[in-house]
Amino acid sequence: MLVFESCDRKKISFYVVSFIVCLALTGHSAASVYVQPQAESITLPYTPDSEFLSLSVEEKDLFSSEEVLHFKLIVDYKELLKDRGEERGYHAAVISYKDKKGAVVTEELKVKVRGNRRRDPAVCKFPPLQLNFKRSTVKHTVFGDVNKLKMVTHCIGDDYVLREYLVYKLYNIVTDRSFKVRLCLVSYEDLHNKRKTEIRYGFLIEDDDSMAGRNGGVIVADELRIRMDRTDSLSMAMLAVFQFMIGNTDWSVPYRHNIEIIHVAPDYVAVPFDFDYCGMVNAPYAQPPPELGISSVQERLFRGYGFSDEIYKKVIDFFNLHRGEIYAVYNNSGMLSKRSKKYSLKYLDSFYKTLNRPKDFQREIVSAGDYNQKNIISIKGLEK
Repeated sequence: MLVFESCDRKKISFYVVSFIVCLALTGHSAASVYVQPQAESITLPYTPDSEFLSLSVEEKDLFSSEEVLHFKLIVDYKELLKDRGEERGYHAAVISYKDKKGAVVTEELKVKVRGNRRRDPAVCKFPPLQLNFKRSTVKHTVFGDVNKLKMVTHCIGDDYVLREYLVYKLYNIVTDRSFKVRLCLVSYEDLHNKRKTEIRYGFLIEDDDSMAGRNGGVIVADELRIRMDRTDSLSMAMLAVFQFMIGNTDWSVPYRHNIEIIHVAPDYVAVPFDFDYCGMVNAPYAQPPPELGISSVQERLFRGYGFSDEIYKKVIDFFNLHRGEIYAVYNNSGMLSKRSKKYSLKYLDSFYKTLNRPKDFQREIVSAGDYNQKNIISIKGLEK
């Protein structure tokens, strides 16, 4: 893959960009390659010519509201979307929205492509992004006192980003020691008007340090290798069973694969992220490693260690107690397509059958966990 170096055109005058933004707002607009499917039809809560950027409430915290956040992101998309190599750079951009009084708020920032698999243009037409703000000015905006924010974009279709967003919301039910997310409608406008404007769903992910601080902890450096059995037992069991529920095998605690670890004295707590490879999302490009012995991400496989009967009982009781809330995440979603909602609910049904059938639970979770603890599977890029 070619890496395109920075050029003088990237040194955008923010004064000019901000002027363009104001005009726009005040005016009236894997190893193998797979064939990208057609995106499923989604009903979006706006009309293209509406004043859809307005905020209806005063935001106290970016992640405290369940309302969809609407904003525009203006950048040179030709240069940004070319820059997907290993040595990627930041690109100057402007983000804008209307506050509750209707005033246009603009914020200068830098944007770059992020991710691993989804960075590949054969996988995602539009890759995930990292937004890099100036702390001195962004604190006066809806985004608050942040520096960098991860943004998950539509990739190959809105339905898949919505599915992944809802998985984060599921884990928020399980524990506060989880990443908060904020659903967005983003108007992607090209700086030079050389690319058709798209309005698509995406979501922002809470900053690592903010998540840790909110829970009275700190992020543990990746260099400190921590096994599952050194983490808080109940939290680890809840995480492992949750990953089983959503059909996710794409994680590792000691190798920090899609896992952050926070130290909340005296415990270490694992916190998961990136769920696009789980069965609940069922992205077309997601394939499990052959070493795991499963043929599809829809096939569940428990990847936790063994836990005591007392811990397992607490986990079973929790998921049964909160079953209504878990199903409500999908039943109350007005954004998912009917097909995705039906699929997600049936996928949850199959989990609860396993959870509440003692023989199935013993075979698929308890015995699997004991086996995992004795037989560590090493997978390149996804080590146990």
